[in-house]
Amino acid sequence: MSWTSPHGTPLPDWRKRTLIMGIMNLAPDSFSDGGQVHNEATALARAEKLLAEGADVLDLGAESTRPGATPVDAATELARLLPVVQALRRRFPQAVLSVDTYKATVARACVEAGADLVNDVEGGRFEARPDESPMGSACAALRCPLILMHRRPQADYEDFWTEVLRDLRVSLRCVQASGMRPEQLWTDPGFGFGKTPAQNLMLVRDLAKITALGFPVLLGTSRKSTLGLVLGEADPLRRGPGNDVTAAWGIAQGASMIRVHDVAALRPIVRMADALRRGPSWEPEDRG
Repeated sequence: MSWTSPHGTPLPDWRKRTLIMGIMNLAPDSFSDGGQVHNEATALARAEKLLAEGADVLDLGAESTRPGATPVDAATELARLLPVVQALRRRFPQAVLSVDTYKATVARACVEAGADLVNDVEGGRFEARPDESPMGSACAALRCPLILMHRRPQADYEDFWTEVLRDLRVSLRCVQASGMRPEQLWTDPGFGFGKTPAQNLMLVRDLAKITALGFPVLLGTSRKSTLGLVLGEADPLRRGPGNDVTAAWGIAQGASMIRVHDVAALRPIVRMADALRRGPSWEPEDRG
């Protein structure tokens, strides 16, 4: 079985082609586009643009996860998210909506309001116990997919790959013990979260180590500081070549979905890399 939405929204089949997740930042302090989507009207315009450019999933986030960002409470996050989720669900009934949150209460309210899946940057481990994850329990009860990202507060690894894979396995076990079905789970290597620039590059170079866990993988490198460091480019908006190369390399290593700001720019890169990876199984205009 493939992943399914609790609302019956048709979810694209990641087994047939690499998907594109378009980023919609509702937080005023996001690192490259904070404040651009600040009300229902701008959110609808941004969503319409991303969908027209070919986004398969819209990822709505209302709390910045950039280094040094000020955390927000659940009430603030919901005040930013809920009106947008509801407006998008009304305007685009077939659009796939993801909510980017690590708080189970926020996830529950947004899914009940119409979101189809949850993208959790804490890997289901926020306020979790070894045998129970609040996020896992919430998503299991809601019957919605859950993306588990790898994250540590600091880059404090003794054996990088052993520990990254162990951390992801802990997240997967914890949410499955809370009732999540395997076919509803994704992983994310957490590029830019608790890793040095060299470790971030290792994640993409050897992403197949994570796809080997047996779950579809979301990769998000778009505009991040490691790309700027490599390219010598301080402006996040000028890191497009880094977005392109890391996406193409990640797809070659088995990534099933790429999370991006610039859907139009990256779409042909994703399609070409995907066609090369799939080879004889690729079909023209396979957009199912």
